Amino acid sequence: MKRCNVCEKGNMEQVDDITLEIEGYVFITKGERCTICREEFPFEQETAKIILIARKLGIWPEPLKLYRHLSKSGSGLVFRIPNDLEKQLKLDEKTEIAISKLGNKIIIEPLS
Repeated sequence: MKRCNVCEKGNMEQVDDITLEIEGYVFITKGERCTICREEFPFEQETAKIILIARKLGIWPEPLKLYRHLSKSGSGLVFRIPNDLEKQLKLDEKTEIAISKLGNKIIIEPLS
């Protein structure tokens, strides 16, 4: 039997009553649940079905993808964060960020 990746003590049991809520809509799906910590892991195929339904309902938008040019400043490059993202993420000039490289992608995350 497979062990839980979260608590590392419990065993994973198959269940068919995992509840997912997206924008007020409730979805019941199949997956695995830990016998000790009760952490739930929906099956990947089931999650893909839910995402497809949620997209059809208009409650699961496509990932945000913006296109911007970099500017030169001194010996480095500058990336400007659009105003709408600044407001949504509550960023300002004092916000500390983490910049990571994952394969060929740059990930920028606020630390606060």
